[in-house]
Amino acid sequence: MLEVINNITIDDIRKNNLVNKEVILRGWVWNVRSSGKIKFIVLRDGTGFIQLVVEKNNVDNAVLEIAEKLTQESVIEVRGIVVENSRLKFDKNKSNFNVVFIGYEMIVKDLKLLYKTQDYPITPKEHGIDFLLDNRHLWIRSSKQFAILRIRNTIKNSIREFLNKEGFIEFDSPILTPSACEGTTTLFEIDYFGDKMYLSQSGQLYVEAGALAFNKVYCFGPTFRAEKSKTRRHLMEFWMVEPEIAFATLDDIIDIAQNMISYIVSKVLENNLYELLILERDISKLENIKLPFYRITYKEAVELLHSKGHEFEFGQDFGAPEETIISEAFDKPIIITHYPKSIKPFYMKLDENREFVLNMDILAPEGYGEIVGGSQREDDYDLLLMRMKEENIPLKEYQWYLDLRKYGSVKHAGFGLGIERTVSWICKLDHVRQAIPFPRMLYRYYP
Repeated sequence: MLEVINNITIDDIRKNNLVNKEVILRGWVWNVRSSGKIKFIVLRDGTGFIQLVVEKNNVDNAVLEIAEKLTQESVIEVRGIVVENSRLKFDKNKSNFNVVFIGYEMIVKDLKLLYKTQDYPITPKEHGIDFLLDNRHLWIRSSKQFAILRIRNTIKNSIREFLNKEGFIEFDSPILTPSACEGTTTLFEIDYFGDKMYLSQSGQLYVEAGALAFNKVYCFGPTFRAEKSKTRRHLMEFWMVEPEIAFATLDDIIDIAQNMISYIVSKVLENNLYELLILERDISKLENIKLPFYRITYKEAVELLHSKGHEFEFGQDFGAPEETIISEAFDKPIIITHYPKSIKPFYMKLDENREFVLNMDILAPEGYGEIVGGSQREDDYDLLLMRMKEENIPLKEYQWYLDLRKYGSVKHAGFGLGIERTVSWICKLDHVRQAIPFPRMLYRYYP
């Protein structure tokens, strides 16, 4: 008599090759179909999908009756024998209901119905995007969303692993702030007991303080931009990781940023091949992400745009169309440095001729655009004060920030990496809204 293995997941079956083992699984019914006297049930448990085979000759009538009445998203407990199934394949019924079997299936011996779901709204047919977003709390159960959000988890974990190995400590920056970091036109304002406060656009100014206390720090959390934009790359609320390093230059953070991106991709390839298969991702594109990345200046990027027949005025910032054209010209991420100071924030350090700043953006390949922005910071008190006055920055609200240049100032630099844009690129998504569990977009905040 076989020993029954309890408290396992579908992921355990995939990783441990439990062929010919009798196991118990619990999960939700994803799909049911019949073929003669055989009932095929696709079960999901949050770690993967597996096909259950219910044969009339292998089970009693009570199990057959339960199997006949199963509905989508009903909860079941199933006991059976794991067998090998070489059909590692896609079942492409509908675009939102693709599933990859894991190379194994389960011959059912017993089946218990734990909860019967009625009239589940997201059925195996085409649904409009507004309907899916209104039901985002349920849409995340589908195979593609499952794959995307598991890859997102790997990306976040790999970032922390990388930075911790590099000697960084996590330094929490506030969500509520009294001042802007990226310009006052994109601030969400709230009432703070009669005073004006804002949802943070970035933790950068605060991690600069952290770097001068702890040398290498990073903050990791949600940030907010009140941008009235409907592009496929913008959200009102998104997550960023923002490392900051004391005694660092622009070249130092370029090295850290490209090493971190390379590490992220390697970890996704190591841990999420199953999810990449569900997404039908061209894995060779990710396998090509090797160091070093390409590097050009802003001037050279403008020349590239002109060579592609794209009209663009020197001195303007790149928008989504320009980033797409530039990134499509390269098969790996491209680092663009030395933008004009007129289009960049006051805290970026000027280069020798004071027309450009010591900054960099990293664009993901395949047309995905900017995923990283960073710079060396202005560490000279007088020069920073001059830039702030030139841009009419209210000095009172930034006095604490100026203090960082008065008391033990050193050269320092940092960058921010956007999680949703990184997820979108690695998963090859059409829109950033699928890269976060509950997207906040212009005029959309439900559920």
